[in-house]
Amino acid sequence: MARLRSEHRRNEIARLAASHGLTSVEELSARFAVTASTIRRDLALLTAQGKLARTYGGALSLEPHPEASLRQRLGEAHEAKQAIAAWAATQVVPGENVVLDGGSTNAALAAELKDFRGLSVATIGLTSLEALTEAEGIEVILLGGRLRTVSQSFVGPVTEAALERMTFDRAFIGADGVRADRGICEKDLEQTRLKELMMSRADHVYVLAHGAKLGVAPFHAWAVMPARWTLVTDDSATPEQLRPFEAAGVEVVVVDVVDLAPEGLEGTGA
Repeated sequence: MARLRSEHRRNEIARLAASHGLTSVEELSARFAVTASTIRRDLALLTAQGKLARTYGGALSLEPHPEASLRQRLGEAHEAKQAIAAWAATQVVPGENVVLDGGSTNAALAAELKDFRGLSVATIGLTSLEALTEAEGIEVILLGGRLRTVSQSFVGPVTEAALERMTFDRAFIGADGVRADRGICEKDLEQTRLKELMMSRADHVYVLAHGAKLGVAPFHAWAVMPARWTLVTDDSATPEQLRPFEAAGVEVVVVDVVDLAPEGLEGTGA
């Protein structure tokens, strides 16, 4: 039984390292209620097996984390994304210029905006573009560039050059993961650079991320956040997940998936 418990703990350590990025000895020791020496032995064994790379005070996963395609993401947390998108649409005022990041939640937001009038919407996402194709009251701007087929969105220097000629009232940003201490996590640096640029060109920044994305780090590319931004999530997020964002002064909005009634938890700026 002791051997089975040890194996289960090591498997869980490897899983956590893959989903959360850098894993520390102290965090693992507290999580599994074992000594730091036990965790170090676990890490040494996992390193010998080629599953982890040791770092100072912890370990990183060596196993590549696959990036889900947009088609796959469209079916995940559907109700939460719809609720988040519905709330986000209430923040948009006719006459504004807004920019939509790629991703499934922003695609849901685009669908919520299609009946607006006097709005200008720039986007990098093909799915958002499709939702707005017949929106007669909206000026639609596609920020072209190199198409990432996995995310069905555009990235690269051409996209960045277009963004540098524009400013926005509001930017709605997606994320593969988001942490209060590091920012937005994405698969590659092109994506994080683009998110930083979109956020820098907007007066108000909203990160749209359902509860499963809070506090996780599936990849190792990060977007640095502006001084003030709003996290919009759903009611599956736990107090433990939200606490670091509140402590960092991030404005947090929790949307009820059932009746779409948001609970605002406001801070003073990151």
